[in-house]
Amino acid sequence: MARSKIACLHFRPETILDTPPLCTEDDIRDLVETFYGKVRSDALLGPVFNGMVHDWDEHLTRLSDFWSAVLLGTRRFAGMPMPTHVAMPNLSAALFERWLALFGQTTAALPNRPMADAAMQMAQRMARSLWYGYQLSRDPSLPLAELRPATPPH
Repeated sequence: MARSKIACLHFRPETILDTPPLCTEDDIRDLVETFYGKVRSDALLGPVFNGMVHDWDEHLTRLSDFWSAVLLGTRRFAGMPMPTHVAMPNLSAALFERWLALFGQTTAALPNRPMADAAMQMAQRMARSLWYGYQLSRDPSLPLAELRPATPPH
């Protein structure tokens, strides 16, 4: 009886260590602070965010932890964004689309292109997921409306 041979993949931690990180924690803080500065002063998004966020310093730290987890794989963020967003009243596709447009404007100005591209890709996925979850929480029998592609604001 012949034994089948199974190829084994050998994990080599040194290969991970040789790869430079996508960005730094300072890069992430700069992205978060720049982006949410725009959000806070935006005519459409500002009232929504300023009405929900009571301590911006704390919120920016939490968001930096979130983006650090997304972009660097750190584990500082412990939260559940979906229930928070689903609980908010009166969200609309226009709000998510505006959020994405401002995020795109912010990432377009970043000098670190790999970070900018990764952040934008993840932002698009997250916005779509949160928008789907929000719609399903309101009326799961209705078809899901898609978000329009982000176009940077002028």
